[in-house]
This record gives sequence, structure tokens and C-alpha cells, in this order.
Amino acid sequence: MDHEIQIRVRYQETDQMGVVYHGNYFQYFEMGRTEMLRAQGIRYKDMETAGEFCVVVNVECSYKKPAMYDDLLTLKTRVKKVSRVKIEHEHHVYRDDELLAVGHITLAVVDRNGNIQRVPDWMKPTD
Repeated sequence: MDHEIQIRVRYQETDQMGVVYHGNYFQYFEMGRTEMLRAQGIRYKDMETAGEFCVVVNVECSYKKPAMYDDLLTLKTRVKKVSRVKIEHEHHVYRDDELLAVGHITLAVVDRNGNIQRVPDWMKPTD
């Protein structure tokens, strides 16, 4: 499943030159994953109530060009791979048609005690 959201770069997300601070891309990626699940009718809050938690086990970002204050960004998120216990997401950040960054995040599912769990079927992409 591919999902897309728009993000307006806020002033506090930038450095003194008006460039988005590199760590903020990971917050954008989290927004993309959260909204992709929400579009499937799933909320993180409900997952946690059910005792299922997603923890980041790997994160990468390749920065191509800087995003700037007040840019309107398009974040495209997709599930790249689902294994027995992990979900891999790929994120692409665009300003108009210009690719700015590519991120890869791997999540594992754990229970309340931190024990690795099988990825529930309802967390897997539907298309």
C-alpha cells in the first residue's frame, strides 16, 4: 500500500539558514506511517491498547536536496516488505516533483514486556 501526505515546513523545524534540520525527517516519516495505518482504519493507540508495540530497529535517510522553511512537502510512504516479525517502510520526500530525501525504517513488533511478536495480519498492507 502506498500512502501520501502533505507537510508544511514550520519555522521551528529549520536551522538558522531556513533548512530543515536532518533529524526532523524521522518525525515526518513517523507521521507518514501513522497516517498510512489510519487510512487502513488502524490507530497506534488501539495497537498499544491491544498490547502490540512497534519499535524501530533500523533507520536510514539519504538526503538529496534541502527542504526549506514554508516548503509544502509531499511524503510518500509505502510498505516495502513484511516478514514474520518485521515491517520495512520506504519514504520519499518531494517538493513538487523534486526528490529531497529517501528514508528506510524497519520496525519490529513487541509485546508489553519487549518480547518479539509475529506481525499481526491486520497490520499488513491490504493491497
